[in-house]
Amino acid sequence: MASSTVASAPFLPSLPSPNHRRLSLRYPARRLGVAASAAPKGAAASEAARERRRFLERYGLNPDDFEEDADPDPRVCSEERRRERRMRRSGGGEEAAVAPARPVERRETHKMLQVLAGKVRRRKLLSPKDRNVRPMMEVVRGAAFDIIQSAGGSPASLKPGLWLDLYSGTGSVGIEAMSRGCSQAHFVELDPWVISEVLKPNLDCTGFLDTSHIHMLRVENFLDNAEKSKGRYPSFDYISVTPPYVEVNYSTLLDQLARSPLVGEDCFILVEYPLKTDMPESCGKLIKIADRKFGRTNLLIYGPTWSEKKKGRILR
Repeated sequence: MASSTVASAPFLPSLPSPNHRRLSLRYPARRLGVAASAAPKGAAASEAARERRRFLERYGLNPDDFEEDADPDPRVCSEERRRERRMRRSGGGEEAAVAPARPVERRETHKMLQVLAGKVRRRKLLSPKDRNVRPMMEVVRGAAFDIIQSAGGSPASLKPGLWLDLYSGTGSVGIEAMSRGCSQAHFVELDPWVISEVLKPNLDCTGFLDTSHIHMLRVENFLDNAEKSKGRYPSFDYISVTPPYVEVNYSTLLDQLARSPLVGEDCFILVEYPLKTDMPESCGKLIKIADRKFGRTNLLIYGPTWSEKKKGRILR
């Protein structure tokens, strides 16, 4: 074999004219058969290494394939040479650089929210510091509950019932509902970090964890599952829809809600949506009873037909 010839003959005899076409077959890396006691050192080692490379290249072989696994003399094959060899193999040349691994972004929380009214009024709630979750502003949340309570005939508190918090995030809307009188709340949230580090701790610190149900999946899938398996989920008295603005089609979402068995006969639906968005006047059997603007945010509330007589007073 070529490797044994190189090991035994530093000065090679004349050889037949080589075939300069590069072989497409790549040989596995192997150790050249040089005895440790006879291994050359210093300048002799460098010359022997160059001679080996010239010999292998004459026969169309890649010298790197034969030296990758060898135990190089640190004076001959430095870390810089090994790095250059890897660059050549990757096709990047001397200018190529290995892209550094992207650090995992550490997500943090702070307590910037609080419950506005009810049993756990002023209780602080966790929320993420990043912008991946955008909780409903407290002024919007307060206005939404004031409208629903007035429309429901109980201005001082929320009538008992079941609340469905879609795109729940921190859970501040569903928690506010249970603080004001709701018996149970269901939370639909996709982000596992938000659920474990924000939503569950908020439910635990307010004492509502035992009366809550968390569904970790996309809202569209949750609504689709409920439509296909009628009776699996209860019908709800209140539904909040606070999605990330740019990631939802409001027309499609409201169409799903309009035919969903989750919407109870006397249900109230509150929807937070951005400006310049066309919203329907009704959602299934429910009618629009309020549509208010808060800066760049709009709040829309649908309610049962019997609340229509209060529509004029609520809209003012």
